Amino acid sequence: MISSDRLRTNLLKNIEGKTLAHLVQVIPSWVSSNMLTCIGFVGGLIVFTSFILGALVDRSFLLLGILGLAINWFGDSLDGRIAFFRKKIRKWYGFTLDLTTDWISIIIIGLGFIIYTEGIWRFMGFGFVVLYGWAMILTLIRYKITGDYVIDSGIAGPTEVRILISIVLIIEVLLKGFINYFSAFICILLFLVNFYQMTRLLLLADKRDVAEKVKKATGDEQKIHAEF
Repeated sequence: MISSDRLRTNLLKNIEGKTLAHLVQVIPSWVSSNMLTCIGFVGGLIVFTSFILGALVDRSFLLLGILGLAINWFGDSLDGRIAFFRKKIRKWYGFTLDLTTDWISIIIIGLGFIIYTEGIWRFMGFGFVVLYGWAMILTLIRYKITGDYVIDSGIAGPTEVRILISIVLIIEVLLKGFINYFSAFICILLFLVNFYQMTRLLLLADKRDVAEKVKKATGDEQKIHAEF
């Protein structure tokens, strides 16, 4: 991961940061960064399984998804940090692997949601995957334009989202159908946040274009003066 470039703004960043700082010191040396990435991916598979069991057996199995989200947080949050802590950083390798596994995990979890729900609500699972993918693209665009790697949207980051989903799973077990309305709300919210972020990035991109044109014009002018 790109730990040194990552900017965090999420609500739990201080508590999370202290927890992760402790964990990287106690994790056995034989546990590698790649192993932690795999552990995080397994967490996503457990969430997927919880939806399947919730649909085919009993919805109380959705509670298994909370364990899956916790495991996903553990692996996904520590894979890059432990590499940074052990000074075994492979910046772009980790960046590529992390983004790829995150995206596949989201697709799998979205598929689980689609299988669990019925009727028109299944489109919410598809919409979530699409909108999350859009958010990931915007994150990469921001990184390209500004050099800042930001994975949070204000006070909400992946950790807060996992906690919120865990709460929703608990409510769904007690009140069937709640997750349908929540997913619709999340899709609308994601669309609005992504649209806002896109407009901001367009402004930043325009400013960078102007700055680069000025820099190029200045450089060309200096080159002409140097020739004469």
